[in-house]
Amino acid sequence: MNRVFKTACASFMAASVFCGMAFAAPKSDLIVFAAASMTETLTQLKASYETKHPGVNIIYNFDSSGTLKTQIQEGAPCDVFISAAPRQMNQIDITADPSVNKDRLDLIIPETRINLLENKVALAVPDGNPKGIASYDDLAARLKSGTVLLAMGNADVPVGQYTQKILAHYGLSEEGLAKAGVLTYGSNVKEVTTQVSEAAVDCGIIYATDAYSAKLKVVDTATKEMCGQVIYPAAVLKNSKSELRARSFLNYLTSPEADEVFRSVGFSPMHK
Repeated sequence: MNRVFKTACASFMAASVFCGMAFAAPKSDLIVFAAASMTETLTQLKASYETKHPGVNIIYNFDSSGTLKTQIQEGAPCDVFISAAPRQMNQIDITADPSVNKDRLDLIIPETRINLLENKVALAVPDGNPKGIASYDDLAARLKSGTVLLAMGNADVPVGQYTQKILAHYGLSEEGLAKAGVLTYGSNVKEVTTQVSEAAVDCGIIYATDAYSAKLKVVDTATKEMCGQVIYPAAVLKNSKSELRARSFLNYLTSPEADEVFRSVGFSPMHK
């Protein structure tokens, strides 16, 4: 009798487990396109958010904001877009100036758009700073004399666009510097950061947060007068298949918990 009872219990437990697996609610994917400079922070926040929302599976696509914007424009599935500059967000926001949104794209839900974070454009050097670069002023002088090799982002990458403004601030011709062989390029900020980390260049212009994550020394940060503010806008996409979840996640990114993570690497929350 005891053996029969144990066998029955075992069968019941097995059936319960089977049923639990068979009828477990499937997770819903939430697709987030975000600037490459947010890789570390958003990866950290993913674990925390999914613990609090077990029915959600966040899928990230990290790349340059220009590449992400193009993918969205071409119909790639995306629920939330976070750009490293307003320009790429404006290009798909119907409420933006027509001179920026030239194609009159209407791909985001305007009322969900927020300025999420601010970053700084940093002049970072390899370990030991072999060339002894001291500041942006110093960099400009050395670029003019052709005695330094600088890594910067491509023209379609926000960090590259900020760098172009810095060069213009110093009256430097990017085309002339490229011909002189004192510039190298990266398709996103992570590629530029890698060049600096590997000492393939003498210095690189990246975001302060990327320098922090890569443990690189920052010798100077650009002022607003040099390149403007580095603002990260975020919004929910109109073609989102999980709009409510997308809004919830975007709201989470403005929470005190998320703010703490962002601040820990050098971001400044802007949403309040």
